[in-house]
Amino acid sequence: MQIFAALAFVAVVIYLRQFRPWQLRWGATDDDVRRSMPGDDLLNAPRFNATRAITIDARPENVWSWLVQVGVKRGGWYSYDLLDNLGRSSARSIIPSLQTIGVGDVLAISPDGKQGMHVIALDPPRSMIWGTPGQTTWAWVLDPRPDGGTRVITRVRAVYHWMSPTIVFSMLIEFADIWMIRKMLLNVKQRAESLERVEVLAARLALGR
Repeated sequence: MQIFAALAFVAVVIYLRQFRPWQLRWGATDDDVRRSMPGDDLLNAPRFNATRAITIDARPENVWSWLVQVGVKRGGWYSYDLLDNLGRSSARSIIPSLQTIGVGDVLAISPDGKQGMHVIALDPPRSMIWGTPGQTTWAWVLDPRPDGGTRVITRVRAVYHWMSPTIVFSMLIEFADIWMIRKMLLNVKQRAESLERVEVLAARLALGR
């Protein structure tokens, strides 16, 4: 038992000192982490506060189009589809019928479409907030860059209720969120940049260049 206790202690120390600091700010600069984000005022004293970021060589509009269609039985979550989209492949094209969402809509994570992130606020194509009232917020900011690209910053904040059944979901956020969001950001980058290239090529052809 002492050996197992020692190993557990070492694992916890490694997680807290090495892995957790890395995963809480994957891709983010110091400025990204320090900046205020929409939704920061919606949760008091979150136990989980992660800021991740990525630079995408596409305009904010072409990033936004992929984000607004997320959800099970919608465009998917662009992550590990076997885990978060019922095994169906996430969309690889823009779906016009899914481009309009509103405050209060649910971006589903369950097969029945009832469980998921509620849309809390929208400011197209610059920012949006998803979340579960009193439990979790997931904010997105799309900052245009001088070179025509977009700096995408996303922040997940969560309050842990240790005696609630939701603690299981909270622990999934703590340990698994980084892998899902990292995959999602990389796939959104690939899709948005591909869309941008197609639009640039189409514009050049239209001008006869």
